Amino acid sequence: MSRKNKLFLIVLLVAVVGVILLTASKNGHAGNRTEEIICDGLDRTYIIHIPFSHNKRKSVPLLIVLHGGGGTSKGMVELTRGGFNTLADKKGFIVVYPDGINKHWNDSRNDILAADVEKIDDVGFISTLIDYLVKTLNVDPNNVYVTGMSNGAMMTHRLALELADKITAVATIAGNIPEDQLQSGTPKRAIPVLIISGTDDPMMPWDGGYVLGQSKRGKVISVPETVTYWVNHSQCSPTPTITWEPDRDSQDGTLVRRKVYSGGKNGTEVILYAIEGGGHTWPGGQPYLPKRIIGKTSKDIDANEVIWNFFKKHSDKTSAVICVQMICASVLDHAEFRLL
Repeated sequence: MSRKNKLFLIVLLVAVVGVILLTASKNGHAGNRTEEIICDGLDRTYIIHIPFSHNKRKSVPLLIVLHGGGGTSKGMVELTRGGFNTLADKKGFIVVYPDGINKHWNDSRNDILAADVEKIDDVGFISTLIDYLVKTLNVDPNNVYVTGMSNGAMMTHRLALELADKITAVATIAGNIPEDQLQSGTPKRAIPVLIISGTDDPMMPWDGGYVLGQSKRGKVISVPETVTYWVNHSQCSPTPTITWEPDRDSQDGTLVRRKVYSGGKNGTEVILYAIEGGGHTWPGGQPYLPKRIIGKTSKDIDANEVIWNFFKKHSDKTSAVICVQMICASVLDHAEFRLL
């Protein structure tokens, strides 16, 4: 390479770095950072990842990622191999990893080992966090998504049940609906739901029953019953389209069966990725315990990409429906005011 070309590359590199630094200085928050917010008198912490492209003048989607029982926000970043952060930088959305009190979420399950969090208002915490980020970072309130694993997945189901007015779509991994949670009420609207579960999960029973096989950890309904609940709620077709994902890693001991229940109210759908042979793991993620304890990790799909693609598919459609509903409500309120 000539000296002239080398000089050109150096200048170009300096320019690129300068643009990145300038963008970061403009939003002042780009990258990863740990923040706190007071909710219900408690200091609640979370890791937030903001892409360098973020501009407060433009509204952006928000993805909330909930860790499992005994986990942390930092551990969730590691479990997902930082995949959501990478996608956020490419696609331009914000990712938040909240921390549960004492490393647990109040998912409405009668879990004796997490009894200390049974009165914690985690629904209120997530609701407050959404409002705060909408106000301070111009998060689009019509593009808010939640995903989680295990205890975080069960909490995600609870949020879909109780906070559907603020959440656009949800995705769960290795977490069925707890029996006690079904008493929470009916979601305010139809909501797209993605469920990823392993058929050989040693901790979250595919066929329902006690978590970890212990009565002290609470009971959950089965994966098929969890799917049926959301299919019925969103009025999707009871007959799914079934396909198999390519077996990208023949050595991982898993296969992935995809069942799509489409045609739901307002364009919603419910999708199940059944990981045949899969355990209590994040597909494509970092194993956090030995295989003999948590089971097999599928490498046939990247759960991060599957989840974000599902959310993105429903973003514009669902947002449009929510906007129309809000406009109609506003018109009706105005009409009633005039009639009075």
